[in-house]
Amino acid sequence: MARGHQAPTVTGNCSLFVSEDLFPSGPWIGFYNYRPGGERHWMELNLNFANGALNGDGKDDVGLFFIRGRYDAGKGECHWTKTYVGRHEVFYHGFREGKGIWGRWEIGILAHGGFHIWPRGAGESEALRESASKTEVADAVGTQEVGQPETNMPLPTK
Repeated sequence: MARGHQAPTVTGNCSLFVSEDLFPSGPWIGFYNYRPGGERHWMELNLNFANGALNGDGKDDVGLFFIRGRYDAGKGECHWTKTYVGRHEVFYHGFREGKGIWGRWEIGILAHGGFHIWPRGAGESEALRESASKTEVADAVGTQEVGQPETNMPLPTK
């Protein structure tokens, strides 16, 4: 081995493979909405995931945008800022789960909603788009009165 170079560690290689599987670079497709069950606003994205950094660009019904953010493959979590060319910025925070990234977007205190994006695969984008149109995105909001004890009540099942 050449002087000054280290052999890759197993941990480093596993992290790389997990990152590529959970956060693949390339074309993504998805939508955002303003409320659960509301109209879906479709978007197309070109994302690059590398060493915890997330960069890209895309377009939706508002216009062209750039993306800059971070991701954590170990936690399956990511966040980014979507900047519309010559316009406003939107903050996104999401979690990698199942066939995509689900989460919440917000424009300061002005507006917020949900989103779902997934990697665009050959021949599967229309099937996923149709499937996603039947899935509702909901804001994850919890409340607890100050001074009230937490409960470990199980969630209802369908």
